[in-house]
Amino acid sequence: MNSVIKGSGYCLAYTPGLMLQHGSTVVQERLVNPDGEFLKEMGKHVRSFEDCVAYWPNQVYIGNKTPEEFAKVEFPYFDKKVENANRYGRFGEIMPENEFLLLAQACDCFEVFYLDKDFVAANKGELAKDPVITEAILARVQEGVENSVIKGFVDAHEAEPLFYEGKLVGCVKRAHDIDVNLSAEVMLENLMNKASSVLAVLHSLKSSNVDPLSIEYVIDCSEEACGDVNQRGGGNFAKAVAEIAGLDNATGSDARGFCAGPSHAMIEAASLVKAGAFHTVLVIGGGCVPKLAMNGKDHVKKELPMLEDCLGSFSIVVSENDGVSAEINLDVIGRHTVGTGAAPQNVIGSLVADPLEKAGLTVNDVDKFSPEMQNADITKPAGAGDVPMANYKMIAALAVKKGWLEKADLAKFCEEKGLVGYAPTQGHIPSGVPYVGFAKESIEKGDMERVMIIGKGSLFLGRMTNLFDGVSFLIQKNTGKSQGGAVSEEEIRSLIAKSMKEFAQSILGA
Repeated sequence: MNSVIKGSGYCLAYTPGLMLQHGSTVVQERLVNPDGEFLKEMGKHVRSFEDCVAYWPNQVYIGNKTPEEFAKVEFPYFDKKVENANRYGRFGEIMPENEFLLLAQACDCFEVFYLDKDFVAANKGELAKDPVITEAILARVQEGVENSVIKGFVDAHEAEPLFYEGKLVGCVKRAHDIDVNLSAEVMLENLMNKASSVLAVLHSLKSSNVDPLSIEYVIDCSEEACGDVNQRGGGNFAKAVAEIAGLDNATGSDARGFCAGPSHAMIEAASLVKAGAFHTVLVIGGGCVPKLAMNGKDHVKKELPMLEDCLGSFSIVVSENDGVSAEINLDVIGRHTVGTGAAPQNVIGSLVADPLEKAGLTVNDVDKFSPEMQNADITKPAGAGDVPMANYKMIAALAVKKGWLEKADLAKFCEEKGLVGYAPTQGHIPSGVPYVGFAKESIEKGDMERVMIIGKGSLFLGRMTNLFDGVSFLIQKNTGKSQGGAVSEEEIRSLIAKSMKEFAQSILGA
């Protein structure tokens, strides 16, 4: 039977201190233009935690507002606030930076993450109030050290500084004297990625009411990579996250595919479950520090807030078919192959039209498409336009060419089948999967029948190939019937009971 989606978690870590110190645009600007206007002005464009929480796209991401409600909000969104906004949503939360730094320190296993003892004392109680933070995680938070120790490491260029509200409160040390793969910069990025993933995992288990000990496999699809000089990016974030989150019965591995990574990982997870290799699998993705303030120069230039101030993360629970939950239909898989090419028409054809046609379906049989869900508030000022809308226009144009849609219905198609982008620009984070939680709910309520998740990636970023990439998959209402693959324990028990009943009847009949 098809695998199902049991639940999901979507979290944001509000990290303006990391943004102003470690975002790649900021770091590069310090190197090439240290006296430039951007570095002088950027501090004036940092929004408060309260404004971050009240921001419409963020409230949609954590599940407090629906995409349908968001579609009615007039663009731009940065100057509109959600009234009585809550940091906690039904999918996850927006964690403030003081708490997140403590969580990140709890994720350190090699004594490279140091926090000021006064900072720890002042904020540990706040972290303890978070309903998903366990006693085991709190116990991992170190008491902290004197600020002079932290300053000494930073001044000696052995560590990357951590600031909170403009004050030095911690640092992340290098994990090796000369290995660039274990530099302070890389260790900081990896630990923040790990911590944001842990938070999303905890929320996915809470929202789906899944026992942490039932998780057997974890697939991490982030854009970071851990390893030393001999492995470089060969390491395992999945198992590292599982350890902190208390998934004691889980193993796992990492899957990498740039922005398309989450869709690749979802297909792998669904396949593992359907094959019977594992009963319950988590697909996780943590935040990317270098992408904080990625478009910050354009935002500052246009007198906007620096909107890329959050690390995004997600966790999706994929499990055996329970007869109720929304299914992942592995018979409808879109693939951008080596021979597909980079022409937009070919890309959309391979990811949308081809798999639907093979299944005897058209775009009209899909209720919603979720491609690259970047927030236009961020991308438009930077000249990248409305990314989701560009995708919908290409899908609609292909549908017209296929004869599935009248040209006069192009705009209607984009409105009815599309979504307004609300995800943070964290590369892999916006790539289709932010809508999985809403899709599951709508399908199980009977409001929708099918949703297509589309992940696309730019493989040329690694300078190994000029190829583009992408995969897509279909989420559908539960069919409640076997479709081949592994037989579940319930099916086996049912078959045995039926056979015993028939055997007993045959004896009585004799």
